[in-house]
Amino acid sequence: MTRAVPGDRVIVQSGSVGGHDRDGEVLEARGPGGTPPFLVRWSDTGHVSLFFPGPDTVVHDGSSRVPPPAPGGRWG
Repeated sequence: MTRAVPGDRVIVQSGSVGGHDRDGEVLEARGPGGTPPFLVRWSDTGHVSLFFPGPDTVVHDGSSRVPPPAPGGRWG
C-alpha cells in the first residue's frame, strides 16, 4: 500500500499519448499510518484536493531532491 508523509511528492504519470504528468506536495495523509487519502497541493494549479493514488502514481520522499518537470510537464 502507498504511504506518504507531509512534504513527500506525488507524481501521477499520464496515461495517454501527449498527456502531461502531474506532481504535487503531500500536505497530509488522512488514512492510518500515512495511508490514503492524501491532501495534495498540485504544482500546476496550486489547487488543494483530496487524492486517492492509483497504479500510475509514484511517491517520492520529500527529504530527497526530486528534479523539476521538464518543459511540457514530462519528468526526466
